[in-house]
Amino acid sequence: MDREFLIDLFAGFGPVTIRRMFSGFGISADGINFALALRSGLYLRADETSFARFEEAGSKPFSYETRARTMTVRSYWQVPAHLFDDTDEFAVWARDAFAAAQRAALSKRTSKKGAARGNRLVPTRGGAKPGPTRPAVKKTKSAKTGKVAKSVDKSADKGPAGRKTRSATVARGRQTSRAASSRAR
Repeated sequence: MDREFLIDLFAGFGPVTIRRMFSGFGISADGINFALALRSGLYLRADETSFARFEEAGSKPFSYETRARTMTVRSYWQVPAHLFDDTDEFAVWARDAFAAAQRAALSKRTSKKGAARGNRLVPTRGGAKPGPTRPAVKKTKSAKTGKVAKSVDKSADKGPAGRKTRSATVARGRQTSRAASSRAR
């Protein structure tokens, strides 16, 4: 499929952006990719609401071969052959595919926000409480053996928000300077 054919096919849908992608083109509208034109055919975005419609039309999901197995991507389905002759019906299917792509983008955005909230401060009645934090792992190399050893940073050095407190930093600086002066002796 060439670019001119795709422009004519999507004319009933509205303006689209067609960009080179893999072995063909990615087709998007408003910055959301909703169709793929590859060597193996034209594929539209689908989700739970439109899977049955594609299956009824005899379409199959996009699949490709790797060295080990065949991979199937259920989010893109091949355009039924009869739609290439009926541009009005194709525009309806393209609008449905765009709506599926919008829903997928929205769910991806909300899941990213939820994951990011886990690391923020959570307001409580007594003040802000830190979210889950992982202990800092410090890697040090042994001078004698040259092997790398891992040690977990002590949480006593951490303040209420998971940051090192000034007193812990000063105390650590004193320890370092004492160790350096004892080595010099």
